[in-house]
Amino acid sequence: MTDTVSPLAGKRLEPSMLVDVAALTKAYYDRPDPAARAQQVAFGTSGHRGSAFAKSFNEAHILAIAQAVCLYRRQQGVDGPLFLGIDTHALSRNAFESVLEVFAANGVVTMIDEKLGFTPTPVISHAILTYNRGRSSGLADGVVISPSHNPPADGGLKYNPPHGGPADTDATGWIEKQANAFLAEDLAGISRIPYEKALKNADVRRYDYISGYVADLANVVDMEAIARAGVAIGIDPLGGAGLDYYQPIIERYGLNATIVSKEIDPTFGFMTADWDGKIRMDCSSPYAMASLIGMRDKFDVAFANDTDADRHGIVTRSSGLMNPNHYLAAASAYLFTNRPGWRADAAIGKTAVSSAIIDRVAAKLGRKLVEVPVGFKWFVDGLLSGSFGFAGEESAGASFLRMDGTVWTTDKDGIILGLLAAEITAKTGSDPGALYGKLTAELGDPRYARVDAPATASQKAVLKNLTAEQITTRELGGQSIEAILSKAPGNGAAIGGVKVTAADGWFAARPSGTEEVYKIYAESFRDEAHLARIQEDARRIVGEAFAAAG
Repeated sequence: MTDTVSPLAGKRLEPSMLVDVAALTKAYYDRPDPAARAQQVAFGTSGHRGSAFAKSFNEAHILAIAQAVCLYRRQQGVDGPLFLGIDTHALSRNAFESVLEVFAANGVVTMIDEKLGFTPTPVISHAILTYNRGRSSGLADGVVISPSHNPPADGGLKYNPPHGGPADTDATGWIEKQANAFLAEDLAGISRIPYEKALKNADVRRYDYISGYVADLANVVDMEAIARAGVAIGIDPLGGAGLDYYQPIIERYGLNATIVSKEIDPTFGFMTADWDGKIRMDCSSPYAMASLIGMRDKFDVAFANDTDADRHGIVTRSSGLMNPNHYLAAASAYLFTNRPGWRADAAIGKTAVSSAIIDRVAAKLGRKLVEVPVGFKWFVDGLLSGSFGFAGEESAGASFLRMDGTVWTTDKDGIILGLLAAEITAKTGSDPGALYGKLTAELGDPRYARVDAPATASQKAVLKNLTAEQITTRELGGQSIEAILSKAPGNGAAIGGVKVTAADGWFAARPSGTEEVYKIYAESFRDEAHLARIQEDARRIVGEAFAAAG
């Protein structure tokens, strides 16, 4: 976030300020200009996202992407079923219909929720992996229609290949290029049939997503321990796709849990506004999570998910809403001492911009730490092979292995991360906030922040390609610089920016993929004043790089 917080932050918006769903739905059928860059298909780290109002998420985009996915599947020899999920954003249902029209016309066996309900991202990943287990041919893949925690006017679509996780840039680049070619040709070459006909097509099959996922949870989280301890749990799906899953979970495992809000409303008017006064279902934001935070004393532990339930927000009695980095550290420390079925060499995966407290936890545990660039796709292979026991990123997304050390999901799973908070409380007698407090007493108490700073397109390009040789400064926060990284040490892949470290702190700077800003992540193991000094040095170092580039 920036340094400026809106006066609307943490408050419910007036009805007049909410998205006009009727107008948004009408705009979905407007045609984008294929020659305008901002109106083309663009796959980021989590698929294609945009808004119908901006002509960046419209029927034409979705038809083109769906046809491109069909062609990509044929090219890759993927001929098993495609598991299709959607979240509760207003445009998701329209996009679902568009996708199904194309998939049915192309003969793709498509698995949709048996009641045409909502399906979270981790459930799709779980379904893909469950189906593909033991198979070498006829493999399944999936599509999730969701812009994650983005504002109500946005839409999104992401593709998960047979490995069950986010597609890599080779796949998304191919799909993006082909989809834009369809847009440029006024959708020529796209096969589709009417939605009502598609629903009755033999290749479109109803599937019970809920039962399979819920029944399997006992193999990844100690549900019996949670029930036996009677942990009082508060759950807020934030009006998202996880809502239909929590009551079956509560009933199957006999949990002492309360779903604190069951509202589903495409305007998300029940949400409190985020830091900038916009509605955003960001379960790591104290402003968006104001309602659940206000209930912290009613429960032993509480948690929320974003709209596709791939992110988690943990609220504890001891510390309120946990910073995502803090929970990743606490979860890592707990899991690796409570999962005897995991491989002795199973590592902890983290992104380059996640807290260094995780590094210290790994050292304490004697576990290997693998640091990768931003994006959950970098964790897929490690989770699939069992070589990563736990993998997480600072934006509150993580997953971990089953009890027996085999893969659970290769995409983020906010549901199991929430239930894990209850398991920690049940088995240790302390909530995750208290566990984190014990860790910092031993390993140091870091101060972490992310802020945005303005940058032009040319400056963002400079930052993306910045190298250690271009940085002449030798100090950070009053300490000698120990390392300057442009590639992640865990896999040698480009960070897409730079990371500078010293003994008691570090910063990383990366350009935004969607806005004219760059992001500064910084951390100090001293105090707030030292953190501010690191942030100041970070701005100066990046500014010098911009100036040198002209």
